[in-house]
Amino acid sequence: MVEPMPLPNETVTSLAMALVESSKAPLLLIDDDVVVVGASASFCNTFNLDPATIANRRLADLGAGEWDVPQLNSLLLATIAGAAEIDAYEMDLVREGKATCRLILSAHKLDYFDTENVRIVLAATDVTATRLAEKQKDDLVREKHVLLQELQHRVANSLQIIASVLMQSAKRVQSEETRLHLQDAHSRVMSIAMLQKQLAVTQLKSVQLQTYFADLCRTISASMIDDPKRLTLKAVVDDTTTNSDVSVSMGLIVTELVINAIKHAFSKQTTGGKITVSLTEDEGAWLLSVSDNGSGMPGGEKGGKPGLGTGIVEALSKQLDATVTVVNANPGTRVEVRRGQA
Repeated sequence: MVEPMPLPNETVTSLAMALVESSKAPLLLIDDDVVVVGASASFCNTFNLDPATIANRRLADLGAGEWDVPQLNSLLLATIAGAAEIDAYEMDLVREGKATCRLILSAHKLDYFDTENVRIVLAATDVTATRLAEKQKDDLVREKHVLLQELQHRVANSLQIIASVLMQSAKRVQSEETRLHLQDAHSRVMSIAMLQKQLAVTQLKSVQLQTYFADLCRTISASMIDDPKRLTLKAVVDDTTTNSDVSVSMGLIVTELVINAIKHAFSKQTTGGKITVSLTEDEGAWLLSVSDNGSGMPGGEKGGKPGLGTGIVEALSKQLDATVTVVNANPGTRVEVRRGQA
């Protein structure tokens, strides 16, 4: 096989010059001393340089010295030596009296057989407008995020005020039945208030259910369990996260089931009563349960006449594409809300 003859140095330079000067992109042809051999018209127009004075000048001396960037010079020398290539290097071109440009630079060495003259082609892309648009978009997203967090805080605070009013009303009424209804309403409102707090401190797209259910159980305990020796409520939840819509439904289901257990599973003379909220998740399938060690709900496993709470749980479970099962826990009752095969 016959090896190709090396091109004369003058021919190499002429070809490279023709390539650069005919390009519509901002290009520079640089030698091994980081001296500009030639430039495309686009480069001169983009960076306001006189084409007649750009050749045979060091890159660092172009313009008013704005190209004198030590890191860029080091990268070019490494490229000339064959130790590296500049690929999408970003830098700011700071020019006195003009707006700073954000540039993406790329450079590679031209290989023309065995020639001893090293030539580097440097391409510069002005991405100032693109980066500005990205920044404005990011700023807008952050602003909306802050506003939404503030809204979540305000809603949570408003719900807590409503819950406080309901609790105060429950303490003043004479009717035991009315008092129970107000306490139930208070717990339901606080369930939503706890979720709003979680949304305010999360990324809004996901809710950490472990924290949410723990806070919810503490809130229900504070409002409906007067003696911890008689009855305790705790949450045993893994690190599952879900979106806000699902967490709203789950929180309401837990609230209804816990209220039901507090009202029906334990007598006033009970000591050592326990209610446990648990949640496990596996690849999208999950099992949410509320269990107690009490006497069970009226009517045993089949349950008595469905009440408001039962209707709410069934409706919310159907919305989540989940099934509800009541299990005799011996002692007590366990209500399971299952989606998939968790």
